[in-house]
Order: sequence, then C-alpha cells, then structure tokens
Amino acid sequence: MAIVLGEPGIDGLSEAVGVLREWQDDGAPMQLHPGDLGWFWRSGAEATAAAVRTWGRNGRILAVGLLDGPGLLRLTIAPDAHQEEELARQLVQDVTRPERGVLSEGKANIEAPMGALVDDLLCEEGWDTDEPWTPLRRDLTEPVEDAGVRIEVVGPEQAHVYAAVHRAAFDGSRFRGEGWHAMAAGSPYADARCLLAYDDHGNAVAAVTVWSAGPGRPGLLEPMGVHREHRRHGYGGAITVAAAAALQELGSSSALVCTPSSNTGAVATYKSAGFRQQPETRDRYRDA
Repeated sequence: MAIVLGEPGIDGLSEAVGVLREWQDDGAPMQLHPGDLGWFWRSGAEATAAAVRTWGRNGRILAVGLLDGPGLLRLTIAPDAHQEEELARQLVQDVTRPERGVLSEGKANIEAPMGALVDDLLCEEGWDTDEPWTPLRRDLTEPVEDAGVRIEVVGPEQAHVYAAVHRAAFDGSRFRGEGWHAMAAGSPYADARCLLAYDDHGNAVAAVTVWSAGPGRPGLLEPMGVHREHRRHGYGGAITVAAAAALQELGSSSALVCTPSSNTGAVATYKSAGFRQQPETRDRYRDA
C-alpha cells in the first residue's frame, strides 16, 4: 500500500506520542522525543496538532515530524524503517514540495536521524549540513547523587514562578503561567515533571522540565535554564542532577539532552552533572 502523509489532528496526537515513546532506545541516536511534543504543547493542543505530520502505511505510523518553528522540521522514523527506500523517497518528496503542506518555500532545516537513508537523499538533493549540536546522555542504572540545593516539583500554584525563571533564563522568552497550564494539560505531561532550584535566600534560580518515555526508555531534559542574575554559582549543574534523579524516579533508563556545540558553557554544565558527550549531530538545510 502507498505511504500516506497525514495531520493527526487533536484526536490523533496521543497515537503520535505513543509511537514516539515506543521508538526511544538507549542504543538509538538522538531523535524526536515525546517530550519535544510535550514542550510544544505550551502553545495548546490545537497548535501542536497543526505542527505534527505523520507518514504511515496500512494503518501503521512509520515517521513523525514536528514543525518546531518557522522552517524547521524535526523528523524521526520507526527503527526498522531507517533504510526503507520507499519511505525515504516519499519523505524527501513531501518535504521539498511546498504544495504537500510540510515545509514552505525558502530557507528550511530538517533534523533527521543520523544514518537514516532520508539524510543521504537530502544530501543528494543539495541540502547541506548546518551547525553541529552536541547530545549528552547520563546512565540512570546507578543511584543519582543529591543535587545540593533545595528542589521543588512545580504544581499549578508555582506555574508563574517557573515561567518567570524561564523568561529570565532565555532571551526573548514570552513564556507565561498560561503556557505552563496548557503544557501540563497535554498527554505527554502525565510522565513529566517541572523542577525549580532555590538558593539559600529562597530565590528561584533555575528551572528544568523532564519528560519520561516510559520505564526502561531514555528520558529527556527540555528545557533547562538558569536565571541570568544567578549564573556561575553551579545552579545549572545542580538542577541538572535533580533532573536526572527525577527521571530515575519515573523509571527512565537514561537522561538525554542536546545543545548547540557552540554553547560550550552548556556542554560543560551537563558534563559536570554526570552526562557524557555523544557524537555530534547536524541538521540538513537549504538556502532561500
């Protein structure tokens, strides 16, 4: 049967999240995680559904894509279909033709699993490699040390505090408490936690969200940030350790995070929290 490109709609988001959970594996390269959809959910279920694309055949989803901002498609593929030529060629056709409703004309980036056939075909189509990203992973089969600072799990009453730290950690962030509530209402958040770190004076100094993909599967940190007025005091490393502990409590086999390789401070922070650097990844891009 033919491969069908689809938009799941709100009612189909749970199925897309479910297959992303199943595809997570400690032996797999860094890929789209259910937590990526969960974090996008801060814009609401309708916006999330509009940003998701699926490719399937005979009722089975073979690939999931998230339009994560203008001109960026984050794409992942079922583990047993990475080298399937029919799927790879269909993906390339759909992402390179604006009338298919995936990417519009002009500059665009695609994040696809390293080593998948679609990556080779995009190269043949003239898509170049963009700036490198560094994935990092921490094994969670051993006990996680104490974070060394006060950590609180965020509930509805602390949503505004979490949002304020996020805005102070990320330039240009417009995240508000309403976004937290929308995110928390999404199905991926059932296996997620937001954490806040506090200093000795009771100030909220860092925030992180962790996303489980289920017991025995790798979990994701997305995002982690330190308040700009409280940097260089070790709070980034501390809350990253707390994030690993939270994922361990949720049953995750490992903790994953990915950051631009140019952000050497972030790479150093994650390594200080026991994460090990993995081989770099690169998006594919085309110019306008």
